[in-house]
Amino acid sequence: MALVTAGGLALAAVAPASAITGGAPDGDGHPSVGGLVADAAYSDGTWVYCSGTLVSPTVFLTAAHCDDDGASVRVTFSSAYEDGDRTYSGTFHADAAYGSAQNDPHDIAVVVLDEPVTGITPARLPAAGSLSDLRQGQSFTSVGYGAYEVTRGPGGHAFLYDDVRMVSRGTLRAVTPAWLRLSMNAATGDGGTCYGDSGGPNFLGDTDIVAATTITGDAICRATNTDYRLDTPDARAFLGQYVTLP
Repeated sequence: MALVTAGGLALAAVAPASAITGGAPDGDGHPSVGGLVADAAYSDGTWVYCSGTLVSPTVFLTAAHCDDDGASVRVTFSSAYEDGDRTYSGTFHADAAYGSAQNDPHDIAVVVLDEPVTGITPARLPAAGSLSDLRQGQSFTSVGYGAYEVTRGPGGHAFLYDDVRMVSRGTLRAVTPAWLRLSMNAATGDGGTCYGDSGGPNFLGDTDIVAATTITGDAICRATNTDYRLDTPDARAFLGQYVTLP
């Protein structure tokens, strides 16, 4: 995980996925999903660099590669963020084991907010080991503020952002001890994630259960959305420091 881009994705052997593709504006569909807001606009005028989910009134779940441990950050829950919209300040806490092993990089973090968020119902976390026996084809709902389109021109691929919370549906391809691998192949009717969706939720079907957080995928956000499972002993050991687990 050598680099975090303005789009909020760690680039590894395969580039992390962080933008919703093949989706639509979420509107009020998933109010518990928010974004990390930069202190200054990027060159394209956008502000949100990673996504995440409120899992308790004071705890916002995201990815470790989205910031430095101990940093002060801002979170928005606006469905279409504009500079000046309300943000919540908090402290970023990454898993201390982040980056220690490729098969389980512990790429998970929380923002502990300075004040509780009111008026938004937190999303739920999965029970221990509950994702291990999922079958291929299980549907997931991916939500985030990442790139909404990838274009190709003479200079290569361009990733387009607008700070709008987006939603799409994908289907399960494989389960590993640490990961869920989801199809985001438009040819089969799937959508998925791209740069900027890192840390954002992949809800189990139509539920409010955050099964896994978006971490990586293919470089041009067309094939695979690779997500960190939240039902594993390692993920639960980290999360249990901050929230009550199911």
